[in-house]
Amino acid sequence: MTIQACLTFDVDAEAPILAESGLYAHNAGVMSHQAYGPRVGVPRLLDLLREYELPATFFVPGWTADRYPRTVEAILAAGHEVGHHSYAHFSPFAQTEAEERADFERALASLRGLGAEVEGFRCPSWEPGWRTPRIVAEHGLRYDSSLMDSDRPYVLDTGAGEIAELPVHWSLDDWEQYAYIPDPPFRSPIESPAKVLDLWTSELDAMRRYGCLFVLTCHPFLSGRPHRVEIIRSLIEHALAAGDVEFLSCRDVARRVLADPAAERRSPTPVVVDPAVYPAGP
Repeated sequence: MTIQACLTFDVDAEAPILAESGLYAHNAGVMSHQAYGPRVGVPRLLDLLREYELPATFFVPGWTADRYPRTVEAILAAGHEVGHHSYAHFSPFAQTEAEERADFERALASLRGLGAEVEGFRCPSWEPGWRTPRIVAEHGLRYDSSLMDSDRPYVLDTGAGEIAELPVHWSLDDWEQYAYIPDPPFRSPIESPAKVLDLWTSELDAMRRYGCLFVLTCHPFLSGRPHRVEIIRSLIEHALAAGDVEFLSCRDVARRVLADPAAERRSPTPVVVDPAVYPAGP
């Protein structure tokens, strides 16, 4: 059995820090920490992908695209996919519908203005609202990669059209392994890259057994650091040596799923609670 694997990179730059507070714009240290991604990490990762002739998907906030247009242009020039990752990296579930739509459309305009043919969406912090898939479909995108209720791709009927869902999981996200920032307090432990390699290759091998979709999520400001790039290299070589892993962009996986009449189909199923049991406040 051959499984599909997607190498994905969230080019957040400063956006997730500024989403906590605009005051962090005055902190040159944390801003420079985030700027490492588009300035150093992305070019280094593009070189790695070029070496192995592999496709990847880069999810880019519109804010990043506006601040670092040459980074987006370099990704596109290398033949990779650029996906939608909001404009300002705010979580949709905490926004009003009007706020979410305005953010979504602003990001789409920024990415398309740089020549990106946007087909997919990844929600900031993987925190969509129940209406988010419908908004994705209404804007003509073909897939989402934000939900965690499966480890195989499926078709999601949004009520405004079908999109493919490419499920994700925190264990295949480098944020949980490396993202140490004192303030704002994103204080994950800084794990040894050797431990991360064991985590990711073990997950890949188990997914090979169970026929899953392997979606790796990395952030260039984290995994663009030298030792961590070499871990991605080792993961790629492990997968290629296995002989049953096919690397694809997210859009190519989505196209296959949507064209497959046998693909599983679902509809969003909002959770309805009794407020007497589960109050909305703390």
